[in-house]
Amino acid sequence: MKESPFWRFILVLVLTVGTLQVFANEEQATATHETPGEQHAEADFNPGEVIIEHLVDAYEWHIANIGHTHISVPLPVILYDEGQWHFFMSSKFHHGKESYKGFYITHTGMQKGKIVRKAADGTEVKPLDFSFTKNAFAIFVSSAVILLIFLSVARSYKKTKRHAPKGLQSLVEPLIIFIRDEVVKTSIGEKHYLKFLPYLLTVFFFIFLNNVMGLIPIFPFGANITGNLAVTGVLAICTFLTVSFGGNKNYWMHIFNTPGVPWWLKIPIPLMPIIEIVGMLTKPFVLMVRLFANITAGHIIILGFVSLIFVFGKTSLYAGYGMSILSVALSIFMNFLELLVAFIQAYVFTLLSSIFIGMAVEEHAHEEHAHDDHHDSH
Repeated sequence: MKESPFWRFILVLVLTVGTLQVFANEEQATATHETPGEQHAEADFNPGEVIIEHLVDAYEWHIANIGHTHISVPLPVILYDEGQWHFFMSSKFHHGKESYKGFYITHTGMQKGKIVRKAADGTEVKPLDFSFTKNAFAIFVSSAVILLIFLSVARSYKKTKRHAPKGLQSLVEPLIIFIRDEVVKTSIGEKHYLKFLPYLLTVFFFIFLNNVMGLIPIFPFGANITGNLAVTGVLAICTFLTVSFGGNKNYWMHIFNTPGVPWWLKIPIPLMPIIEIVGMLTKPFVLMVRLFANITAGHIIILGFVSLIFVFGKTSLYAGYGMSILSVALSIFMNFLELLVAFIQAYVFTLLSSIFIGMAVEEHAHEEHAHDDHHDSH
């Protein structure tokens, strides 16, 4: 049955209302934050701090605030410090307000938001941290969802080899065919594309699913996975390693001994090899920053629109109500746009990775003729 635009609107409306509820809870927590010696101290709502708290990683999964009660899902903390392992749940920190076994979450300096301990000289020392953070847990959730989807689709293919696709199969198959034919095969070439297709399909669906899950402000969704430089950096490194190990001798020859370039640009001062190596290292950096910046920018815009309600609500009640109408309308529009961006960014990352791989495995005319002559001789 064809999906009605009305239901798509309802879906985005639910996402927007969920975001508003999350912000309302955060605003309440900010306004009623307790300080030592003074309870229920009134504080101004700081949209910048609240937005950053929603974007950065955390050691617990905050869900809501009811009065002065914080509802959150604690995550395992795994630390290695001074030859000892420490295992405990993040609830021991009481939302970052207390220390446990000498460890605490710092709120200042370059290590803000990280677990540290006080050294003998009073400085903060960071132990080796192997904890399950919010983003790490969300990656396990999204990986489990991907496995469930594609194992189900694989079983459907075995049962309906000669029938029209149904259910999840009908949803996933067009995307697989599109990435295979319009992205991977076109960029890499028909001779080599099958070798790299599993990796590129995995990258596409991992990014796309996490982009969509990041727009749903309901546990266990809402984590800013693809807006985390560590995650996008690992994805970029995977592409870099695939290009480096999959590249043929012609690719490396063009880097270290570029044909057609005067010798004085390669021997006394290896200018051309340096330029080529810098370009080779720039490609994964571009992949990392592009995905991170686009996803993070979308989240900031949506959260910024929602925060306007509470900023204007501080001035007057009517201003808050008036701005809420505009903010909800703009947030709904941005949620629709972000659903499109979720697909576009996954597509762009996969396309650029395919192009880089295609450049690395490209065979030049003289190599193809040599291969054909060798084949004819047999």
